[in-house]
Amino acid sequence: MERAASGWNEDWLAVWIGLLVFALALGMLAGADTLGWVVTTGVWTDVTKALAPASKVYAGLGGLGALVATYVALTVAMTIGASFLGLDVKRFALGFTAVFAISYLCWIAGSQANLAVTTPADLQKFGIGWSLKLTNEGGYIVALLAGLVIGNFMPGVAAWMSEAVRPEWYIKTAIVILGGFLGITAAEKLSLATSLMFRGLAAIVEAYLIYWAVVYYIARKWFRFSREWAAPLASGISICGVSAAIATGGAIRARPVVPVMVASLVVIFAVVELVVLPFAAQAFLAHEPMVAGAWMGLAVKTDGAALASGGITEALILAKASAEGINYQKGWILGTTATVKIFIDIFIGIWAFVLAYIWTTRINVREGDKARAGEIWERFPKFILGYVLTFAVVLSLALGASADLTPKLRAAMGEANAFRGIFFVMTFFTIGVMSNFRKLREEGIGRLAAVYLLSLFGFVIWVGLAISFIFFAGVKPPLAS
Repeated sequence: MERAASGWNEDWLAVWIGLLVFALALGMLAGADTLGWVVTTGVWTDVTKALAPASKVYAGLGGLGALVATYVALTVAMTIGASFLGLDVKRFALGFTAVFAISYLCWIAGSQANLAVTTPADLQKFGIGWSLKLTNEGGYIVALLAGLVIGNFMPGVAAWMSEAVRPEWYIKTAIVILGGFLGITAAEKLSLATSLMFRGLAAIVEAYLIYWAVVYYIARKWFRFSREWAAPLASGISICGVSAAIATGGAIRARPVVPVMVASLVVIFAVVELVVLPFAAQAFLAHEPMVAGAWMGLAVKTDGAALASGGITEALILAKASAEGINYQKGWILGTTATVKIFIDIFIGIWAFVLAYIWTTRINVREGDKARAGEIWERFPKFILGYVLTFAVVLSLALGASADLTPKLRAAMGEANAFRGIFFVMTFFTIGVMSNFRKLREEGIGRLAAVYLLSLFGFVIWVGLAISFIFFAGVKPPLAS
């Protein structure tokens, strides 16, 4: 996890930027619509009607005005954050401008009616005869593809914007904001939300006790990797991708090159999963939507790819269900993915401490080199604190709200959720930009890739699917009113 000399890192910045958006959204409860100017994107056949402000209060801005206002606000906030990270502020601002512009253009393109429309009624409404039924979140896939093109065929452009290519920062900020949206969703069906949280605890056992041991064994016994390589590889494949690989590398005092190489692999394979698994879930799990959501959390590594996969899976399954006359509430499938992934993330710090203790007392014993209990906090993903806070605040407000306050709270979280969508689409784009297949091939990590390929597609995905069925089969999202 990147930490500046000032002590700031992307985790803490995600917390504070996410909480800023959340706090501004809550202004609506006091009668101040402070976020209604944020831009939203709708399904379109006439591109001039694709954009609009989130609130009618700001209708005078128009779609383009809302887009400019959103860009300015995000650029200021993120560039200030970049200065706390010790980045080159000018390079970051220029790179962020490109990231935002390309990402949003991709979202607009993905919202075109022939890509996004889902129901026969909407086909008739827009006067078109066919659609890929991706919903307007198909723009995420367009953004990923655009990022892959730039990352692999335009290396100069990728290098120029590299200061702002930070998918983990964007997704962690989105997750903090997501907590509030899921809080209002959970309040409406509290017993179901509580059940999902308890079921999500199964992810801990599955990821840490089953996945890790098997992948470590394969790396050591079948591919003859040293412990220094096998442990970060096992964490990267089995737990939480980049964060877990880096935390494990630090815990066992591995050379810096080890977690970097593993993290590169994680990003590449996450792209493959992101492209394949949501469509597989739509094809085979459309009638088990919560199984599909949990599967994304258990099978897809890195927070960015997992939550992105959950978002795409929800859009695809809701579209398919809607075409069959079943209208599920939005948020529950993605919420299941988020719950499972966050339970996994919570224990990264504890797992890193456990490995540090084993390494310093049993494997690589050095005088005076002891595992510190403080490592649990040091490795703990801080953005989870922001997610828990926004979720808890909204849940408590919603449960105690009067009848006239609840719609305001729902509208406030809807406006905040518009920012979550923007951070999501930038996550997709920047994941693509980071996925330089040529660079990995040049670094000669074929044997590492073989372990990853065998473990992920031969074991991790299928065990994750089985666990998802065991704990989530038969659980359905509430129907939309």
